[in-house]
Amino acid sequence: MKAARSPSLPFLLITLGIDALGIGLIVPITPALVEQISGLGPAGASYWQGWLVATFAAAQLFCGPIIGGISDRYGRRPTILISVAGIGLGYVLLAWAPTLFWIFIARLAAGATAANASAANAYIADISSPEERAKRFGLTGAIWGAAFILGPAVGGQLGAISLRLPFIAAAALAFLNLLYGFFVLPESLPRERRRALNWRRANVFGSLALLVRDADLRRLGIAWSAMWFGVGVQQAVFVLYTSERLGWGVAQNGTALGLVGLLQVAVQLVLVRRLVPYLGERRSLILGNLASACGYALYGIADRPALIFAGIALQSCGAIASPSVQSLIAAHAGPERQGEMQGALASVQGLTAIVAPLLGAFLFARLAHVLPGAAFFTATAMFVLSAFLAQGLRTRARVIEPV
Repeated sequence: MKAARSPSLPFLLITLGIDALGIGLIVPITPALVEQISGLGPAGASYWQGWLVATFAAAQLFCGPIIGGISDRYGRRPTILISVAGIGLGYVLLAWAPTLFWIFIARLAAGATAANASAANAYIADISSPEERAKRFGLTGAIWGAAFILGPAVGGQLGAISLRLPFIAAAALAFLNLLYGFFVLPESLPRERRRALNWRRANVFGSLALLVRDADLRRLGIAWSAMWFGVGVQQAVFVLYTSERLGWGVAQNGTALGLVGLLQVAVQLVLVRRLVPYLGERRSLILGNLASACGYALYGIADRPALIFAGIALQSCGAIASPSVQSLIAAHAGPERQGEMQGALASVQGLTAIVAPLLGAFLFARLAHVLPGAAFFTATAMFVLSAFLAQGLRTRARVIEPV
């Protein structure tokens, strides 16, 4: 396995960071922009905001496998660069959008092109040795987390000047990164390793079916869904839960969620680099899932802040599982199928990101007076199941041949 040429990895990290920064930039701004354009009050604007979030998630869900498959057919470089250009155009549309219709078009385009993570992760798998993969996937997770933490803060400050300014800033970053990548990003997938684009596989259903074909891939798919189920539950329920159980307000919840992000960045930057090479990906996946299970169980029983913060510490340590799954998935794919495999992970992530918040909110609404931690306990069960199944993973991956 050849070492990466030095400019390529920084470009990919910047690309993934801009994806996250762009999402974070618009989090505090989009509701106000929708309210301003539509002329509706907060209640009406929140309705359309919900549909905007769903539109973005659905576009990512359906386009992730397509972009991954296209990168296997035509190469990583053109796929990534075109996606970065699309992200920039999406932000230009948001900066200009005169009506709700155009905001929806912009979010649809942004969700579709933000699925470039499948191609970017495939590129990282191409240029990394087996020993380097988990470290580099951990680094991408850290960059994503740091950018997502920074985004809302920067977006709020720019939005105070003008509601359109955060979108202009995000577009400028995307186009500058496109220019940088045009000159420094080499192709990582040689022509002889490319494969025909099969539309039966390059779609959300085909990519999910890909994970079902092999016992190890099924286990890894469940592990990936468990992680994103936990994220979805936390996004939907955490603030409601702590407000109900502990009487927390905006400041306390903001501090707690900010701490989650900071600790997970630290784990991805430091712990993954040291622990995963020592334990190996399989053991790291098991340990990470068990840590997350304990963290979410503490959330579920929390009747005082100390238990919440202990849960945050354990949940953050569980972040070592994510790069382990990505590295193991990459090991199961031949060089010509990395995009397809990463697209399959994107499908699992997108589907779980839609289902988990809905289920978490439903459980909290129905059981708040009987078992307020039900959503967190459900996430705990997912992590325990994933840890149990991960024990059966082969320590040496078998490459899954195409059909």
